[in-house]
Order: sequence, then C-alpha cells, then structure tokens
Amino acid sequence: VAPQEYVAIKVEVLELPAAMSALEGRRVFLLAATLRPETMPGQTNCWIKPEGTYGCFRAGEGEGEVYICSHRAARNMSFQGVLAPWGRPECLLEVTGQQLLGARVRCPTAKYDAVYLLPLLTIKMDKGTGVVTSVPSDSPDDYAAFTDLLKPGKCEHFGLKKEWVAPFEPVPIIDVEIDGEMQTLAAKYMCEKLGVQSQKDAEKLQEAHDVCYKLGFDKGVMSSGPFEGQPVKKAKLLFRAQMIKDGQAFLYSEPEKRVTSRSGDECVVALIDQWYLKYGEEGWKETIKGHVRSDAFCAYSERNQESLLDAIDWLKEWACSRSFGLGTRVPWDEQFLIESLSDSTIYMAYYTVAHLLQGDLNGAQQGAGKVAPADLTDAVWDYVFVDGPPPQDSKVPQEVLEKMRKEFRFWYPMDLRVSGKDLIQNHLTMALYNHACIWESEPEMWPRGYFCNGWLLVNNEKMSKSKGNFFTLADIMKKFSVDTVRLALADSGDTLEPANFNEAVANKALLAFPVFLETMKALVGGGEPCREGECSRF
Repeated sequence: VAPQEYVAIKVEVLELPAAMSALEGRRVFLLAATLRPETMPGQTNCWIKPEGTYGCFRAGEGEGEVYICSHRAARNMSFQGVLAPWGRPECLLEVTGQQLLGARVRCPTAKYDAVYLLPLLTIKMDKGTGVVTSVPSDSPDDYAAFTDLLKPGKCEHFGLKKEWVAPFEPVPIIDVEIDGEMQTLAAKYMCEKLGVQSQKDAEKLQEAHDVCYKLGFDKGVMSSGPFEGQPVKKAKLLFRAQMIKDGQAFLYSEPEKRVTSRSGDECVVALIDQWYLKYGEEGWKETIKGHVRSDAFCAYSERNQESLLDAIDWLKEWACSRSFGLGTRVPWDEQFLIESLSDSTIYMAYYTVAHLLQGDLNGAQQGAGKVAPADLTDAVWDYVFVDGPPPQDSKVPQEVLEKMRKEFRFWYPMDLRVSGKDLIQNHLTMALYNHACIWESEPEMWPRGYFCNGWLLVNNEKMSKSKGNFFTLADIMKKFSVDTVRLALADSGDTLEPANFNEAVANKALLAFPVFLETMKALVGGGEPCREGECSRF
C-alpha cells in the first residue's frame, strides 16, 4: 500500500454556522482534498457528508487558523507537520455535516465570489478529508449530484434554500474533443449521452467518469483561469504550485487504503527523515521504457508489457531505508537499514558467482574460491561486474577474481525472470531501473525477459489454512507425486489471472500414469506394434 498524495484546498468559511460560534474571530477553512487542482476554477459549491463528523483543528500557534476535516485526515496531517502537536492534533470542537449545510464559503480561484456547502451522501469519511470540491462542468458525479438538488422537493428534503443551488451554473474550464466534437462541458455531455437520471446511476456514471477524466486529462486544454491555453496535464502541476505559493492549498498524504498494524493500530503517512531512491527521473525512466518496448526484451504478453510500462510511469521516490528489522546497514548512514525490496534488485548478478563464495545456503562455509566476506570490497565488485580496473592490494587471489568475472560475463544478462504479478510495481520495475543504472554503458547486460503469473487457487478457491486447502510444494508433491503436480500445474493456466490447481485433474492424471508408463515401456521395448510404411505429414 502506497501513500496517496492530495492537494488540500483551503475553502474559507465566510459566515460561521451557529454550531461554530466558539470560533468567532478566527479564520476558519474547510480542507477539500483533490487530485485535480487544475479544475478548481470550475467550483460551484463544496460537498460535505450530512452524517459525517468533522473536527475543527488548531493550525499554527495561538489564535491562528482553524482547519475543518475528518479526524483520520487530521491525524495523518499531524504526522506531517501540518497540524500540531505531533501525532495528536488539537481538536477545538466537533461538528456534524448537517450543522455545516448551507454555510457560505469562498473557494480559491473559483469564478463565484462565494458558494455554499451542500450535501453529498456518497462521501467516504475514511478517504480524503470528508470535504469534496464540486466541479460539475467536468465531473459527471458532481454534475449528477448537483442537478439532483435542482429537482422538485430535493432542497426542502435537506433543508436547503434554492438560492444556494439554482444560481450556480457549471463553469466551462476545459475544452476537450469527445466523439469528434469539441465539448466545453464534458460532464453534462456524457451524462446526457448515457442517459444518467440521477447520482444513483452508478454504472453509467462510472463510464462517464472514465471518459471525462481520461480524455480531459490526456487531451484537454484549459479554457479559463490563469493557465488558459495550456494542456491540462501541464496545467495540473502549474495550478498546484501556484495555489501552494499563494497559501491557498498545501500537500498532504495518507495511505491509499486502510492499513492496520499487527498491534491493531491504523497506520498513517508520516514525514520523517528517510533515504529515497529517486525513481521516475525522466531520462532514466524513458531509457528503460525504451528497453521494455525494444526487441531486446520479451514480456511474453501485451498485458504484462503494459503493466510494466504503467509501473515505470507510476514509480517515483521510493523509501529505501528503515530503522528496524533485518538487513544491511546503509553505508553512509548506519542508523538505517536498507529495506528488503531495495536490497533485491540486482542480486541476480550474485547468482553467477555464488558457488565460488558460498559453500552452503546460509553462507556459513566458504565456497570453492576460499574468499572471506570482508575481502569483497567495492573495488572487487567493480572489477567483477562492471569491468573495472584490477583491485589494488586485494586479498582475493587474481585467479579467483578472473574466474568470478568470467562466470559473470558467461551467464549474464538474465534471459528470464519469473515472478508474481504483485511484484511488477516494485521488485521487477526496480530491477530494470537499477540494471540500467549500474550497467549504464552496457544495455546488453539489462534483463531480457520477465514472465509474470497470477496467484494460485486450489479448486477455484484461495488457499487458506482454515479451509484445509493450504499446501506447500512438498505437501502437494507428497500427495500426488511430482509428475502429477507438473501436469496439473500445466493445466492450471499461465496468464496474469489466478491459476487454478484442480485436484480432480491431478487425481485423473495419477490414475492414468500407470497405463501411460506401461504403454511407453512397450513402445520402447518393441512390445507395442507401431505403424509401418511412409511417414504421413498430413
């Protein structure tokens, strides 16, 4: 689970509701989490969850600003220096979404000087801040929810005044071509095209959302705001930087989904001292994307190749150190350990010389080269792996160094790496990056192929000890025999989809093998008659 970074938009409350009278005299802001800061000029209102519980948290020292958001978001912010104290944000008071409905607010960069807080029942209080910006011009979900409130009786149902909704028309902010025509209100167009009747039309709204967001982001052009005329892709970063600079927004992160520790605590994203590998650097990224697309690399399926390319684009800074557990010390900062995924990206190169260095699996005994671990200096590895100069004053005999280098050059590059699909976004992609870094001048040493598979099911069910269908490789071979297991696995599937080990197939094969064996013996021994005459090639 990775951190999800949001832009927190500071939506200022212009008139405090009665429930917040204790905050009179302070500047109070709702924090609306968004992934699309470039759409902020199109805000017509702000959404809150009527049944949601919101905290009003002290921001800064003394009688400073007050931020309103969910408790979960505030807790994450407190571990990132946004709210104080560390890990225990100070909540001045609690309010419900119902108490906030109809509050008059100012949304930064919006066309309208002031808009209102309106109800949205689908808001999740455990994702984001519980406060959502509304851009009905380009968000089908916002358009459907906003137009629902214009229907007879809807405002009365929620206790809203019509003047909080009716005057606020969708604001065109992005021009994008859909179905061969330029659209200025993409959400409205797609909702009408698909016949969306209300915000309950989930499937149609999802389809509309996918079209609007993909085409709008990939091919849209800003038609209003400070970056008019810029591609949306570029405007997103420009808007974010400008709003942060102007004090209208800030960045914060939270886990992309709930993560619970072994102690039962809900995990947060914390801003702490950490070492990172800067994956995603443009030149580095484009180099390995070119390799994956080239004839020098085989992904064995289009889907696997697409997943790798997506992962290469997705992977950015990766925390490569940690302060606990097993691992190698970070050479330049020994208070940290190298985390396991960062420590397992070019170990395939070690396979080529392991027999010379290790006499047993755990390395307690020396290998054929009789080399002590302390003698394996950086200069030795440079000589063996990257064609560096002979190491000076090395305790490793020259003939062993030559043997190690020869072994590596004979076996490398790695022709095939087989792994589970869950490692595409980390281990496998990192291996590409790091091979391209270490062997920068020798692309012929980079991995030549990845074959990825899905997870294994047993009789179409996930393996589970509680179900009694959990088998180790030794267990299953003991139960069915090696050849039978091989046959059943061959039948189980080899794509990124889950493979299914069917015990019925294994049982059938087990019963058939004696007959098969006797037939083969008869054929080899001449006891089974074979066809004679000219070979037919059909």
